[in-house]
Amino acid sequence: MSEIKYFTPEGLQKLKDELDDLILRERPRIVQAIQEARDKGDLSENAEYDAAKEAQGLLEAKIAELQDLIFNARILDESKMDNSKVLLYSTVKIKNVKSGMMMTYAIVPEKEANFKEGKLSINSPIGQGLLGKQVGDVAEIQVPAGKVQFEVVEITR
Repeated sequence: MSEIKYFTPEGLQKLKDELDDLILRERPRIVQAIQEARDKGDLSENAEYDAAKEAQGLLEAKIAELQDLIFNARILDESKMDNSKVLLYSTVKIKNVKSGMMMTYAIVPEKEANFKEGKLSINSPIGQGLLGKQVGDVAEIQVPAGKVQFEVVEITR
């Protein structure tokens, strides 16, 4: 039995779109490549056939993984979440205590993380350090540059 994972509606839709792309576009492309390699003759010495079959195996494994993830996915009901502390799907405004620099991040599952979009994985050092903190709390977080203190300024959903 697979582990239940929580997603935003947008995050789950991205997974479904990726699965559709693999099934509807990539799978037929690989089947075509296998057929073309087969048409070239002796399969025992056909590197194209071997490569296409290997690609097919990897694709089918990825499809199975996504299907399992989607089957066990749950949409998190944000209306029932505690807004007083940083949790999964919180949007948190933090201030670097030393520099005064303000940053805003959404804390999301690993599969939805995208630093350029301001979405931090709950498993990242900053995500882990902020988890459970309330407005006014200071989190000391080990980052590659060393320990940094961040004050939680605001928490929203």
